[in-house]
Amino acid sequence: MAVIGSGPAGFYTAYKVMSRIENAVVDMYEQLPVPYGLVRFGVAPDHPEVKNCQDKFAEVASSSRFNFIGNIDVGRDLPLSSLKSHYDAILFAYGASKDRSLGIPGEDSLKGIYSARAFVGWYNGLPEYTDLEPELDAGEEAVVIGQGNVALDIARTLLSDIGRLRKTDMTEHALAALSKSRVKRVRVVGRRGPIQASFTIKEVRELVNLPSLHFEPIDPSLLPPEPAKLPRTPKRLMQLLSKSSANPMHGAPKAWSLDFFLSPKSFNSSYANPSHLSSITFLKNQLQDPTSLDPSAKVTPTTQTVTTPTSLAFRSVGYKSEPIPGMEDLDIPFNTHQGIIPNDPSGRVISQPPSSTSTPPTQLPGIYCSGWVKRGPTGVIASTMEDAFATADAIVQDWDSELPFLGGKKPGCGQARDGWDALREEARERGLRAVSWGDWERIDAAERERGVGRGKVREKFGRVGEMLGVLG
Repeated sequence: MAVIGSGPAGFYTAYKVMSRIENAVVDMYEQLPVPYGLVRFGVAPDHPEVKNCQDKFAEVASSSRFNFIGNIDVGRDLPLSSLKSHYDAILFAYGASKDRSLGIPGEDSLKGIYSARAFVGWYNGLPEYTDLEPELDAGEEAVVIGQGNVALDIARTLLSDIGRLRKTDMTEHALAALSKSRVKRVRVVGRRGPIQASFTIKEVRELVNLPSLHFEPIDPSLLPPEPAKLPRTPKRLMQLLSKSSANPMHGAPKAWSLDFFLSPKSFNSSYANPSHLSSITFLKNQLQDPTSLDPSAKVTPTTQTVTTPTSLAFRSVGYKSEPIPGMEDLDIPFNTHQGIIPNDPSGRVISQPPSSTSTPPTQLPGIYCSGWVKRGPTGVIASTMEDAFATADAIVQDWDSELPFLGGKKPGCGQARDGWDALREEARERGLRAVSWGDWERIDAAERERGVGRGKVREKFGRVGEMLGVLG
């Protein structure tokens, strides 16, 4: 089985398949020389416990039936069609490589506006964003648009003491920039109310517990009047927001707020600096049912607006997967609106007949998906694990049922597929430098050595050339 993507979705699916199908061999392709995807490049540096799943992934990779093929961008470096004849199955588990935009004036033209993916990738050492250079010294106000956990990660990063961050695996270039940051206030803005916000209690508690940080009290009318009557999870969150609002830390050097019922209308510049962000105009919203405690309740815009001065903004409204080049040639569909590969609930990729016909969708033999490219960019690593196991169960069920896989081949019939062994020469002819798991372990050791002198677990290489340089 070929697995495209080396994040949690790919590893958890591989683990389950290898444990349940005797002699199953997995070749895992990754476009970067380093594995782990979102765990390495998306998890907040001050959440090292979330990265413990890497130990399990390393255990999977230690199997003689597992091959890591890094530094190979399937679809661009190596055609997807080349894989088809050498595998029984292909699993797409490559996650979300783009972020969703707001589509409002000034978003693409003004300086000082960054996507969450770019900023998080920048401080986590994602090569794509090593040279981002966010203007953290442009002013004291920052606005984060979106109220998910990533938005609170950004706020916490901007407001944390630099000494606290130096103990993490945050990159040195990010630490240097944050040490010169002028940001003293962060507004985290959402289009709905507190009960509909996507952040979790853990993320809020971390922010309110940061020392010397003032939390601007939330208008009590926005909070449920009787939080004790709510289910346990929202009850605890509303009680925390209420308690934190009742204990402001006036006079603290830094502050943050949760601003609700606001949708961005435009990013604005000033006459003095027409190319740079100076403020954001928001439309005020209201719940369609003002008494609703439904987490999925919808809002409608009013005619009222509010303009917030700021020279720094972060767009944190979700990620989006994109199709891999060559999918169309293999008749693999992709829903560009949802950013997913059409699939049944278990991760079997299905055809997408024209809506004008009554033809039902059919399963594409041997093609599966897992993780965000399967269900959209939602959930945490634990939910990705459950999702990956569901896909693995489908693969195992199809194999045990002797259903056709790629090329119509049934389990146990015909000549065994050779996978990467058959593709290795083609990769060489294309001038590709594949990185093995042993190679990654050398890169890993070099990063850890770089971190020792800085008092941290590792100092990541921020460029592909640096990673490959370790290998000679």
